[in-house]
Amino acid sequence: MTRNLNLPFFPIAPDQYTQTYMAEVVRAFSVYLLQMQNPGEGRHTELVLTNLQTHDRSLEIGGLFQQDGFVKITQGSVPHPEGLLGTGSVGSVTVTT
Repeated sequence: MTRNLNLPFFPIAPDQYTQTYMAEVVRAFSVYLLQMQNPGEGRHTELVLTNLQTHDRSLEIGGLFQQDGFVKITQGSVPHPEGLLGTGSVGSVTVTT
C-alpha cells in the first residue's frame, strides 16, 4: 500500500456467533471504507495533465486548470473567467452634412 495507512484490525471469528464479534467486524469494515474513500496525499516524480480546461467554471475548490500557459488552482475568492471580452454603448451620435 502506498498511502501509509494503518489497516484496521479484523477480529478472529469465535466458534459461536456473538453481537460483539459482529460489531467489531462492522467497525473494521467502516474504518477500511473511510480509508479507501480518502484520496490521501500524492507524491509524484512525473505527472502529465492533458485536456485541462482554460477557466475555473464548474471546478471544485482545489481543481486544476490552465490559463495563459500556467497551471492554476481553483480558489473560492479568486475568479478566473473564460475571457475578458465585453461590449457597451453610451448614448447616440448624429452626423449631419
